[in-house]
Amino acid sequence: MKYVVILPDGVSDVPIASLGNKTPLEVATHPNMDWIAREGLTGWAHTIPQGFKPGSDVGCMSVFGYDPRTHFTGRAPLEAAAQGISLRNGDVAFRCNTVTVEDGIMADYSAGHIDTQDAVELIKAVHERLKSEGLHFYPGVSYRHLALAHGADFAKTQCTPPHDISGQPIASHLPTGPGSDLLRRVMEASVTILKEHPVTQRRLHAGKRPATMLWFWGQGTAASFPPFQRQYGLRGACISAVDIVRGLGRLVGFDIIQVPGITGYFDTNYKGKADYALKALDDHDFVLIHIESTDEAGHMGDAKKKIQAIEDTDRLVVGTVLEGLKRRGEPHAVLLVCDHPTSTALKTHIAEPVPFALYVTGVEKDGASAYNEVAIKGSRRRFENGFELMGFFLRQSAP
Repeated sequence: MKYVVILPDGVSDVPIASLGNKTPLEVATHPNMDWIAREGLTGWAHTIPQGFKPGSDVGCMSVFGYDPRTHFTGRAPLEAAAQGISLRNGDVAFRCNTVTVEDGIMADYSAGHIDTQDAVELIKAVHERLKSEGLHFYPGVSYRHLALAHGADFAKTQCTPPHDISGQPIASHLPTGPGSDLLRRVMEASVTILKEHPVTQRRLHAGKRPATMLWFWGQGTAASFPPFQRQYGLRGACISAVDIVRGLGRLVGFDIIQVPGITGYFDTNYKGKADYALKALDDHDFVLIHIESTDEAGHMGDAKKKIQAIEDTDRLVVGTVLEGLKRRGEPHAVLLVCDHPTSTALKTHIAEPVPFALYVTGVEKDGASAYNEVAIKGSRRRFENGFELMGFFLRQSAP
């Protein structure tokens, strides 16, 4: 039996007025996702436990089959694992975005989805100028970077994700609590460093949004997990352009499959993800494919882009996987689920349950008509603890 999990990040949504009070999943054309729902089992999963902020860190942990209430220490430690950064006792990792703040307003949490080469130059410059403050900066992908601080109090700092305050004044959302004085000082100092940097001048000249400030959030201490192979008896692999998912995969013992041209954005190599996943099944039992573009569209508040990302995912990822599994001729199981809904209207995550659909060779179907929130609404299959969905999925193929 071969297992594939397809995780289009934040694909679930709430009705949008401009779409006739329908969700992007209702409006988009996605015959392959619909096939999984029609030919398999459907239901709902609460991937965000009560009391947790809705985010990919917590939601993906649930999808991977691990209880966030036991294992979650913060977002940044997962991303640190993806970069091979080891956290010692007392180390606290922060997510560090390059953002665009204009007239005190969070204009763009991603600095125009800054390309990685530009961002790396900026982060290196910040590190050289500010390392004396006791922070170590690590460049990542696009706008997603890390900073490492030492001191347990930093884990208690209150920080706000920048994508939660798009279009809002930042003054009331700056870090507070233990360690916040240092973080605020560094954030303020970063404004001058970034403004003066040649990368910023080039971006302005090219009509691109500049990175005007660093923004700290998502901090946490070192995380550890029992290996997936010990927990579920399968050798796994993971494909994602996003550090948080790769880091989580690495921490649970998955092999991280490198795919050329994957970006975590609308220009990603969708089909390459599916092709490499099918190849990985030659020597793995289980592959998880993560797609970020659906979430990015939601954060941008762009329903049309979200619909396009859903259709691209369906055609190039889901369709390629289903056809490839059929060609391989082996018994197989496919789970389609997201980590949390991303409200396009609100431009941020929400903590509602997410719809799932799964197909397993030889398992009786339950008759849903399509994969969307309305078509699956009547399903009585519901996991209040979202992390239990993984065990349910794998048990469907048990003899």
